Amino acid sequence: MEWISFVAWFENMYQDFRKNWLSVLMVVTSSRSSINIRHLEKATISTGKEGLVSEGNAAYVWSRSVDELEDQLSTHACVKQLYYYRQHLTVVFRNTMFGPEGRPQHCCAWLGVASSFPDNATVSVPEEFLKIGRDAVSYVESLIESIMGGLEGLINILDSESGFGSLESKLLPEQAAIRMNHAAKVAMPSSKSMKSNSDLPLPGNESEPANRDTIKMLEAAVQRLTSLCSVLNEMEPICILNHVFVLREYLRDCVLNNFRRRLITILKIDRDLQRPSVLESLVHRHMNIVHLVEQHVSMDLTQGMREVLLSEAFSGPIRGLHTFEKPVQNTGTAISIICDWYLENVVKDVNGAGILFTPIDKCFKSARPVGGYFAEAVTDLSELKAFVRLFGPYGVDKLDGMIREHLTALLNCIDTTLRSNKEYLEALSAHMHNSRERDYYLKQVHELEPLINFSIQAGQALCFTSLLAEAAGQVLDANTPLLFSLLSDFTKHLPASLPEREDIRRLKTLTNTLGVTTEHDIALVNSILLDMVGVGDVTWGLLPYLYATCMTSNIWNTSAFNVSTGGFNNNVHCLARCINAVIAASEFVRAERKELERQLLSQQQSNRNGTELKELEAELQNLEGITSVEVNIKASMKIFIKCASTIILQSWSDSNRSPLVAKLIFLDQLCELSNYLPRSTLEVHVPYAILRSIYQQYFENSVPTLVLISPSRRHSLGIPLSHVPSRNGQFYSDHTVESGEGATSSTLKFAAQRKSPLLDLESSSDADIKPIGGGVRLSGPLDYTGMRKVSFLDTPSSDGTSGPSPLRRFVMSRSGPITYK
Repeated sequence: MEWISFVAWFENMYQDFRKNWLSVLMVVTSSRSSINIRHLEKATISTGKEGLVSEGNAAYVWSRSVDELEDQLSTHACVKQLYYYRQHLTVVFRNTMFGPEGRPQHCCAWLGVASSFPDNATVSVPEEFLKIGRDAVSYVESLIESIMGGLEGLINILDSESGFGSLESKLLPEQAAIRMNHAAKVAMPSSKSMKSNSDLPLPGNESEPANRDTIKMLEAAVQRLTSLCSVLNEMEPICILNHVFVLREYLRDCVLNNFRRRLITILKIDRDLQRPSVLESLVHRHMNIVHLVEQHVSMDLTQGMREVLLSEAFSGPIRGLHTFEKPVQNTGTAISIICDWYLENVVKDVNGAGILFTPIDKCFKSARPVGGYFAEAVTDLSELKAFVRLFGPYGVDKLDGMIREHLTALLNCIDTTLRSNKEYLEALSAHMHNSRERDYYLKQVHELEPLINFSIQAGQALCFTSLLAEAAGQVLDANTPLLFSLLSDFTKHLPASLPEREDIRRLKTLTNTLGVTTEHDIALVNSILLDMVGVGDVTWGLLPYLYATCMTSNIWNTSAFNVSTGGFNNNVHCLARCINAVIAASEFVRAERKELERQLLSQQQSNRNGTELKELEAELQNLEGITSVEVNIKASMKIFIKCASTIILQSWSDSNRSPLVAKLIFLDQLCELSNYLPRSTLEVHVPYAILRSIYQQYFENSVPTLVLISPSRRHSLGIPLSHVPSRNGQFYSDHTVESGEGATSSTLKFAAQRKSPLLDLESSSDADIKPIGGGVRLSGPLDYTGMRKVSFLDTPSSDGTSGPSPLRRFVMSRSGPITYK
């Protein structure tokens, strides 16, 4: 309509011009006119141009050539004729879209002409109308595909490492740490030394004149992206036959599909999993670009990206929260990739990278890289929190469910081993105090090494689920504190009952997955054992004796305690976690199933007698049942400690007592881990003075030489003192000799985190410190009658043993157990 109105105005303008020029000629050529046309022509020729009359006549002739302009354009220059030149239009379109001098926002002009292509069809030939219509639809689809490809290209350019990634990389903490290390190597870092580190440009160097090309490229890409999105948002729908193309919807689908493909791509780097924290930063960078696009379109793209993340995280309903069945839709691709990687490489350690759980650092470490990173780089609490923030409770439930299936298989193996050794375990429990009979039945127990292997794997899985639940709880508390407080209060004031109601059990499962409960391991194992057949019968009462036989395993010959990690070099500390969870959970299952049997018999009896059990009596019996469960758990743990201590101390007179130290530390760690096993139970069999001396000597041989901050009456600052703590329990470093400032060694974190103090030093005085061999050491709880003969923590030999045992002097000790908290 605008073009037709312009043509009409153009024709009217030239008609007026011709009328006016004819009137002028009639005036100047009239005999009555005072103006002679010949004089007028000569007067205007002197200017060096054509005369006024000649130019007017020429203009009059030219104006006639534009008569009926609309008919001329309709016949010779109509846009519908471009249908026959659509291949050439495609070439021009590509130059406009992708050319160096092109403008992507102008490419949409070539889409509008397609709606007039069907006008070329002849009415008398119906097949031609359909053919031209299909060609027009194909032409529009190919152009839209190219436009969306260009849009994806602009987004990916900005999202690449040469785009916004080059600016973000200069602010990474790793780069700051590298620069600090580089600056620490030289006292006065010169400009030359800093320039040599060209791989790490300083933030802000892109503003220098020599480096402005990068910024100009980013600005040009941003300008192209925003202008193209604005044009696509304002473009009218294109109608061809029965097809309607709305470019805004194509833009939305393009942005969301590109984000989905980008998410799957960045999940792995060099066929290995990307760190969750890096993955989170990359997702945030992409979302910032989408927010930039969102400012120029009238659509909510952020909600669409949330839906993409939800679809990639959702693989089924959350246990304990949803009751609907899993939909048939194929969702959860991203979360499946991540969960499979964690399960195979960390929990199962299928690549043999030497995955170890470190209780002090609350992460897993590996002797060799797991793919592109060491295990601590992907299992740290901050990395798991990034995982939770990305995939939410659906991702947590998916990973927890996969580990739950792995735990179920391991517990089934433990159940099989227990039942295969039932006869020997019953005999062992009856002859535990007869050394000859005890040794005989201990040797009869078979499949001991596989049992320990399964139990360590189960403990390792419990450690990982505990870290995951803790990360989920912290994220939930930070983002939705009201919901976290509600669930936390629910677990605190939940009425105890046996058996538990189905709705309460579901909520307990949910709170356990989200890290709200305290007894995470026991609750998880309990939920698994409830679904297993036969758990809680008489055979499972022999479980403490089965685990006590583990003290005869050969795994202790290669077990060495590490002070800096708070665990053993072969993950045997995870065995303690498994023992505590399995024994306690099995007692809960046994009590619940007995209560179900009692209620069934009581219901049958009440039906026969016509009476009902009073509610008060039921509540009292319920409380008594819960109390009896805790008593049974403590009794089972006490049986295990008693039998394990008997087996351990039986090897006191052996020539090689190196495994004895690891076993005693293991029992102490179990007491620290379990709420049902006080240390007084262990002290009945193993005086804590022995454990105190063991820990003291471990610290003496593992911590570097330390000195006092302030001089005492006997020692000056120039004399190095080894392992002398201050009054508040902290240790001082050698570097305080001249400065007088103390520093706590990071390797002593284990001492600060234990339930009971390793060294009772509050009442120590200067008289307790005696110089030995050029240094000094704090007196231990034992009466040493001579010089130290061997170092407690010798260098391990090639076969994995730790050398001569230092426990020979324990026989000469006259010191008894000490008082501890």
